Amino acid sequence: MSTVDAVNNAVNDDPSRTEAVPTSAGLTESIDPTKSTDPSDAQWLARAIELATENVANGGGPFGAVIVRDGVLIAEGQNRVTASLDPTAHAEVSAIRAACQVVGDFSLAGMTLYTSCEPCPLCVSASLWARLDRVVFAADRDDAARGGFDDREFYELFARDRATWPMRIDSVRPVNAPEPFDAWLALGDRTDY
Repeated sequence: MSTVDAVNNAVNDDPSRTEAVPTSAGLTESIDPTKSTDPSDAQWLARAIELATENVANGGGPFGAVIVRDGVLIAEGQNRVTASLDPTAHAEVSAIRAACQVVGDFSLAGMTLYTSCEPCPLCVSASLWARLDRVVFAADRDDAARGGFDDREFYELFARDRATWPMRIDSVRPVNAPEPFDAWLALGDRTDY
């Protein structure tokens, strides 16, 4: 069975298959995949899964992503965290960076991100900042946890009080703390984002 056929079967037959939807907290919740209105979901998820599997064979992490606009591939990304020694080089972030370069804009409005696994909070945030219209994923945070990745742990961490986090986050507010924002607001020709 081809990867496209496998994803088609999952989309059509598996009630646990999920699609990412932004919530008020900026994270994701699952929705019924049978409500998908895009018949090409299986094709693009298959490509994301193929990229992820190829990346493992090439020494990278098991994550792949593609960005599509109006049925046309705009960019692809693979997890390059260990290859580039960059903890932010997730497949989704790599695809977002590449897509922004292709279209010449920091906004990816009107586009869909397909990813081999449910995006971690970093990638959900990047997707929101990129103004993507939609995020669709295959494997979920529990699959990632089984593979040894912290995604589920990070989602749970954000639900807890910061005082319980393993990393301290301190607010130290000098008198000039708002100065960069004052300069930004005074800049008449700024590009808002």
